[in-house]
Amino acid sequence: MNQTTTRDKKKELLILIVLGTLIALGPFSIDSYLPGFKDIAKDFSIPVGRVGITLTSYFVGISLGQLAYGPIMDKFGRKRPLQIGLILYIIAAAACFMANSLIFLVIARFFLAMGASAGMVASKAIVRDIFPVEEVASAISILMLIMGGAPIIAPTIGGFIIEHYGWESIFLFMGSFAILMLISVSSFLPESMAPNNLVKLQPKDVFQKYVGIFKDSRFLNFALSGSFAIGGMFAYISAAPKLFMNIFELSKSEFGILFGINAAGLILGSQVNRFFLKKFTTLQVTIFNSIFLVLLASLFLVNAIIGATFYVTVGLLFLILFLLGFQNPNTTALSLQPFTKRAGRASALIGSLKMIMGALTSYIISQFTADSLLPLAILIVVAFGISFLLLLKFIHKKKIID
Repeated sequence: MNQTTTRDKKKELLILIVLGTLIALGPFSIDSYLPGFKDIAKDFSIPVGRVGITLTSYFVGISLGQLAYGPIMDKFGRKRPLQIGLILYIIAAAACFMANSLIFLVIARFFLAMGASAGMVASKAIVRDIFPVEEVASAISILMLIMGGAPIIAPTIGGFIIEHYGWESIFLFMGSFAILMLISVSSFLPESMAPNNLVKLQPKDVFQKYVGIFKDSRFLNFALSGSFAIGGMFAYISAAPKLFMNIFELSKSEFGILFGINAAGLILGSQVNRFFLKKFTTLQVTIFNSIFLVLLASLFLVNAIIGATFYVTVGLLFLILFLLGFQNPNTTALSLQPFTKRAGRASALIGSLKMIMGALTSYIISQFTADSLLPLAILIVVAFGISFLLLLKFIHKKKIID
């Protein structure tokens, strides 16, 4: 599509809506069943904390799944593997619905993530296939707009369904939604890349190809920079319930509203980013945005040290999430720029790195049991600081080469 002189904007928008919904399937599958943790623990006669293992298995599945789908989509095209992934998701959702033990649910959640990861890989790769390089960041921002709605609506939808129909029913809803997505993909999504029989799927060859992508200096700097930035966001998500409900004593409903407002800041940032990209290059926007993220993180740390106040804390978090709405699509676009035929694998590696970093920062923040803002503030400063240094490293190296 990017090679033709005339482009169907309406068709491109429809494709972006389908892709945005696909990429949102992953986070929606995380957030929508969280309100049912107590009910799951009661039914399986286990402590609530042990239900968290189903989140761990999901993170593992979505990380490995993205790495697996990358080369598969480079070899067989984007559409067919995506359809197979959605079918796997539907089967896994049915297994979650029928789960009668924790271990059964843990395994089913792993395969649910494997299915969801197909949409996460395909969405970014198809955008790279279809749109010109200079429009990739803007297109991904539209995906982020749609994807960003998931953490806002998922707990609300999940809470309503679980309260009225039981925790199992949320997985029935997920499976039904995936069926609709399978129909949409089959009906509206074109094949954006022809199969390539030269791509090998032997484990050794796949590993070597990933190593080759990882060694690309542009990919390495931008993918890791974006991953550390997203790691800061996952740390916030993990700490948010304790932060607002324990430290600032918000009710569950008040916390839900505040969490939604902050998530809206992330969405707003991804859309404002599109306007900046019309006047500045993706790299320029990313560098300046990273500087402001470090400054805000530093203010957040000072706020934690001198005694956090509610409105200052909320205001700083909103601004941080707003700027992350810039950083996520921009670092992804910059990471994908060196790749055309290998965009599927590059997209998969980006997604996997971000999920691994998110899981790592979430685990670190979960180890602090005291009701304090300081661990979160330190982790955010470190994450954003490393992210910024990686960008500086790329610029310095580029100047030397030039």
